[in-house]
Order: sequence, then C-alpha cells, then structure tokens
Amino acid sequence: MAYNRFRLMIIIRLLFLVGTLVLFILLFMETEQYITMALVAAAIVAQFISLIRYLDRSNRQLARFLDSIQHEDYTQTFEKADGDASFQELNAAFKAVMDKIRQTRTEREHQRRYLQTVIQHVGIGLIAFRPDGHVELANNAVRGILRVHHLKNIHTLASFSPELVQTLLQMRSGEKKLVRVQLPEDQLQLALASTVFKQRDQLYTLVTIQDIRMELEEKEMEAWQKLTRVLTHEIMNSVTPIASLTSTVTRMLGENDNVPQDLRLDEETVADIHAALNSIQRRSEGLLHFVETYRSLTRIPRPNFQIFNIHELFDRVERLLMPQLEEKSIPLGVEVVPPNLTLTADPDLMEQVLLNLLLNAAQALDSTADPRIRLSARLDAGGRVNIQVSDNGPGILDEVMEKVFIPFFTTKPSGSGIGLSLSRQIMRLHGGTISVRSRPNEGAIFTLRF
Repeated sequence: MAYNRFRLMIIIRLLFLVGTLVLFILLFMETEQYITMALVAAAIVAQFISLIRYLDRSNRQLARFLDSIQHEDYTQTFEKADGDASFQELNAAFKAVMDKIRQTRTEREHQRRYLQTVIQHVGIGLIAFRPDGHVELANNAVRGILRVHHLKNIHTLASFSPELVQTLLQMRSGEKKLVRVQLPEDQLQLALASTVFKQRDQLYTLVTIQDIRMELEEKEMEAWQKLTRVLTHEIMNSVTPIASLTSTVTRMLGENDNVPQDLRLDEETVADIHAALNSIQRRSEGLLHFVETYRSLTRIPRPNFQIFNIHELFDRVERLLMPQLEEKSIPLGVEVVPPNLTLTADPDLMEQVLLNLLLNAAQALDSTADPRIRLSARLDAGGRVNIQVSDNGPGILDEVMEKVFIPFFTTKPSGSGIGLSLSRQIMRLHGGTISVRSRPNEGAIFTLRF
C-alpha cells in the first residue's frame, strides 16, 4: 500500500513537472512574456529539486532501515510524524518490521538465557571446547568437579590431572571413558562421554563429566552386604545344629553312670569324648560370634540427624580413648576451626566412626618411636565440614590402600576387617565420604567429608 502511494506521488510530481516544461516551451515559442517564462522556469527548478528531495527522503529512510539491520541496531524508530501520507505508511511499515525483529530477538534471548540457566544448574558436568583446547562452555557442575573457578583452556587442567587433559583432547564422538584422578586429600572416579559437532565451520567437542565414585562405592557396599547376608545365613544354619547336638551329647555323657554296667563307657573314653565335644562347642560358639560380628555390616541403624558442636563430640571420644592412649604414651592433638563449628549428623554413629579410626591409628603406632595422633575438623574450600584423623606411623602401602575399605580385609593378625568398611557405610548413610591418604613411613590421614 505504501509503495503504491509512493509510486502515485512520483507519477503526479512527474506529470506536474512535464506540464510545467510544456508550458515553458509554449511560452518560449509563442510569446515574449519573459517575466512569466522566468516564473515558470523557477517553478520547473523548484519541482525538480522537490522531486529529488522526495526521492532522497525515501532513500535515506530505506538506507537507515537497512543500516540498522546490518549493525543489529534495533533501537532505531520510524514513528516521526510526517505530513506526507505515503511516508507515514512507509515509516509504519519500517516500524512494523523493526518491532517484529525486536520481538524475535527478545524471544531468542529469553530462550538462550533459559538454556544457559538449565545448563548451569544441571547436575551433570558439561564442557564444550575446540580442538586447540579453548573452552566455549563449562557449567557450574564441571567447575565444581574439577575444582576450578574459571576454565578458559583444557590445558590449564594439567596441574589437576595430566591424564584427564590427554583423555579429553583425544576423545572421539560417542566415546566413553573412565579416568581416575588422585587429589592430595581425595580421589575422583570420572566417567566421560563425548560427542563432536560443527557450528559455523568450527568443530566442538562436548563432554559430560560425572564423578561416579560414590555410586561405585554404593554398589560395592550393596554387593558385600548381599554376600555377607548369604554367608552368615548359611553358616548359621550349619553351625547352630552342631552346637545344639554337642550340648545334647555332653548332657547324655553326664548320665553315663545311670546306664547298665555292660553299656557304660569307661572313664578314659568319657574324658576323651568330653574333650572333643568341648573343642567342638568352643569352635562352634566362636564361629557363631564371628558370624554375628559380620552381621553388623547389614544392620546399621538409620542416622538420627542432629545439630551438635564438633568440639563436644571430640571431647567425648577423647575421654573414652584416654586410658588406651595413656597406656601407650600416645598424645592426642585436637583442633576445631572455628571452635564453634557444628555438624548435622548422628552423634552416636560419628562417635563410633572416630573410635574406629583412632583405635586403628593407635595400633599402627605400636612400633613408632615418637607416636602422635591428631584429630581435627575444619571447613574446606567448598564450605563442607571435613574431619581428619592422622598419625605419624609407618603408613599404608599403595597396594594395600586400595583394599582397606573392603569388608573382611585386614593386615592385623587379630583384626576382623569390618571397622573401616563399617565406617564407610556410616558415612554413606550421612551422604558423605571417607578417604585415606598415605605414604610409607609418613603416616596416614583419614578424611571424613560431609
């Protein structure tokens, strides 16, 4: 509509201009009215200038409109009042287009922000980078997993884990890998899955990163619990009748004097049978006690969460262990930073975990010349409560450190192998973790993270 009106106005102006030119020619050829011819000539010049300005106005508006689109400047307005109806309609058309572009851009920006919010708050780590390692996207989850605040290039993770950097840069589309990262006070089991895509002639690798250590520990603990239930059930079913029969035979031997002379056993035979039955009974009772001990792995009560002061927990543990520590001349250093640090957990279960760790540390210091144990609590960089039990004993060998939390595994002749496994299960029930860091002849540090 605006174009039709504009074309009509051009035609009208041209007709007026042509008519004026014809009039000028007629005056020039038929008359000698120079003043009239001068006025007509002035009118021709005025109409010609007006036509040029009219065309320039439309060209300027169109140029401004196209320039705004080219530079993505959608703040330009085309609402200025104009007496010419054709330009009013042209401005209205430009305004409608600009409004539509602004609306589309706003909707696209909302979608981008929505997607960015989802990516930043999703629980799985996401990282997108170029072949040269330049990072285009790293959400909050991946920065938390990798312990970094800003991540601009994959190569900056070399101090965190050189193996992880190499794995990320070599991953192909659809590939999945596991990477173990050993930190100074923790260990991560990272599951990586990648896909490669192209955008604006640039290749990107998108990798999801998850720390599956807790899930692996959970599955491992469930497997051990199922195995323990089966073993204890079968052993109990086999040993209980043996213990019962042993008691019955012992009671029958006690009635040996009441049987006829020809059926009575001699005293030496009775003594031998008594000795054998006593051995069987002792071993049966010992085996039943052994099985009952391992049943504790499958019968941990649900935590009764309370908010309590960690200093009070440490004081109770210290009073309980003081006789054993004084007997071995082992000083216990206690530190809580800040002193009023609190913890939300089950105090009884936490007391049991600390007693297990401290008793293990005391036993490990039997052959140490200057034994020391330290019990400390503080907040880590992420604001989580960490409790540590450390000693200056002989430490733990690398091949043993991988097995210390496995049920029934122990390096002590009289150990049951369930203390650390029980402690890890209690920490799992609290949503936390327990880890160990050690080197031979440099002691060991057990860390509880909540």
